[in-house]
Amino acid sequence: MAIDDLGLWCDTGAADWAFRPALFLDRDGVIVADTGYLGRAEDVCLLDGAACAIARCNCLRIPVVVVTNQSGIARGYYAWSGFHAVQTALSAALATAGARLDAVLACAYHADGKQPLRRAAHPWRKPNPGMILTAAERMNLDLSRSWIVGDKPEDLATGAAAALAGGTLIGSDAGARRQALRLETARFAVTAAASLADAVDALLEAGVLAVRP
Repeated sequence: MAIDDLGLWCDTGAADWAFRPALFLDRDGVIVADTGYLGRAEDVCLLDGAACAIARCNCLRIPVVVVTNQSGIARGYYAWSGFHAVQTALSAALATAGARLDAVLACAYHADGKQPLRRAAHPWRKPNPGMILTAAERMNLDLSRSWIVGDKPEDLATGAAAALAGGTLIGSDAGARRQALRLETARFAVTAAASLADAVDALLEAGVLAVRP
C-alpha cells in the first residue's frame, strides 16, 4: 500500500505512462464474478473473456487500472488481508492468460461502516473521482482520452466526474442503462456492452484508446 491511510489501497507501481490514455475498470462484476463482498481468494472467478481483453490492452501499452469500492472492509466482513489475498489470486489467474493489472486502487470508507472507516462521501469512494485522479497523478495519465468500464451507473459517474472521455456499462439491466445514459454529455460518451471483452473490442475498433505516435 502506497497510501498511509487505513481506508485506502493504492498500488500504482513506478511506471511513467507518458500521458497515455488508460482503461479504468471496476473489479467485481467486470473482471471477476460479483459474489457479494468478495474477501476470499477461493471465491475469485474470472469472467469469460476478461483476461484476454486485459491482455490485449497490455500488448498495446494501454495501462489498465482497477478502481474499486470495498465497503466490505468498513462493514467488518473481511480485512485488507482478505482484499490482498483476492488480488493475489486475481493476478495469478490473469497471468495464465498473459494479462496483468498496471494499478489497483481501493476505498474501504462507507457511511454504514464501523469506526474508524465510517465516513460518507470520501473523495476516493465512487462516484467521487479521487481514485482516478490519484492514479492519473502518480502514473502520468491522460484522463481526457481515458475510459472507464463498470457494471453500475456510479462507475460511469466516477468517470464523468474525473473528466474522462467516456464510459461503458456492461450487463443487461435496462434500468441501469437508462440511468447511465443520463450521464452522457458532449464531453462524456456513454456506451453499453454485454461484457468487458465486448467493451474492449468496441473501444479498440473505434480507436478510442489509441496511443498517439
